[in-house]
Amino acid sequence: MTDDNVRQAGPWHLWVIGTLALLFTAYGAVDYVMSQSGNRAYMEAMVEPMGMDADAMIAYIGSFPLWADAVWAIGVWAGVGGAVLLLLRRALAYPVWLAAMAGLVLSNAYGIAHPLPGMTDTSATYGTIAVVFVVMLALTLYARAMRNSGVLA
Repeated sequence: MTDDNVRQAGPWHLWVIGTLALLFTAYGAVDYVMSQSGNRAYMEAMVEPMGMDADAMIAYIGSFPLWADAVWAIGVWAGVGGAVLLLLRRALAYPVWLAAMAGLVLSNAYGIAHPLPGMTDTSATYGTIAVVFVVMLALTLYARAMRNSGVLA
């Protein structure tokens, strides 16, 4: 094997950011599965401390049209996939992060356009959406930068 065939080690920040991205998106995946399955105990733990009703939240999520569920799933699972691809140093990470961003934007657009009054139209909800958006955008831009610099192949 020549030196040309030896893959250089990724920069230290790739492993830190990739691992944090996987943990961040794994939380989203757990939330998605628990929300979609209508797990009452999970929903109580998530919404009741904020004064929300778990049953109303479960019914609200259950009322989503198929397309809203689909883009939510794309956003969540593409995020997990993007994190894994980043750690595997695959250039495909960037377009997968773009898909995750599209899913995030579309699913949250639905939630903002169709809020559950008093429950999903709160400053806490919008703040959470903003933080998730900023983190996901930063991860997407990071994947693009790593691809453009040749770290991802």
